[in-house]
Amino acid sequence: MPKWIKFIIAVVLLPVCAGAALALGQVLRASYGADTVWVPLLAGGACWLVIYLLLPKPMWIYVFGHELTHALWAWLFGGRVKKMKVTSDGGHVVISKTNILIVLAPYFFPLYAVLVIAVFAVGRWTWDWRSYLVWFHLAVGAAYAFHVTLTWHALKTRQTDITSQGYLFSAVIIFLGNVGVLLFGVPLLTERVKLFNALGWWLAGTGGVFNRLAHWF
Repeated sequence: MPKWIKFIIAVVLLPVCAGAALALGQVLRASYGADTVWVPLLAGGACWLVIYLLLPKPMWIYVFGHELTHALWAWLFGGRVKKMKVTSDGGHVVISKTNILIVLAPYFFPLYAVLVIAVFAVGRWTWDWRSYLVWFHLAVGAAYAFHVTLTWHALKTRQTDITSQGYLFSAVIIFLGNVGVLLFGVPLLTERVKLFNALGWWLAGTGGVFNRLAHWF
């Protein structure tokens, strides 16, 4: 798809981004008061932020997760992974199929946070880990903060994933992907909002933005 078409798509999707941001605000307000979730989540995020600011950045771990995310999304779309190379300075993966989501997935899919959730889910179903919920939320907060900080750090340098798709288009997809993860994850963790309500707020917010734009024009 030519970049100029992606640019037009990105502009059209900007109201969807605004609707997503409005919906996320509603979800966060509705989830207020879930202290047993938010306190360890934020504590985990703060712990990672201290590590990020004071210690050498674990770039090999980040790059491994980045390339593995490309591979996992390629598998998800029926592709095959032929080769993967990881170093602290960068990496690459050779896959048999690619698309927009496969290319940009590492920038919005928090792989390590998802792995923490998957491990805890297995442990809870198998060994009844309910008494470890605080540590689970702490680990999720740290893993998600790892994703946010090191993704931001990586985006400060020229990324071929981004340039291949166009800057505005990539920004829109990455924003929608990250907000979509939070619109799914926050209701799942806090159990204060139903997922369908969050999606409904997203649709309603997007519709409201389009209506205001139509009124202005």
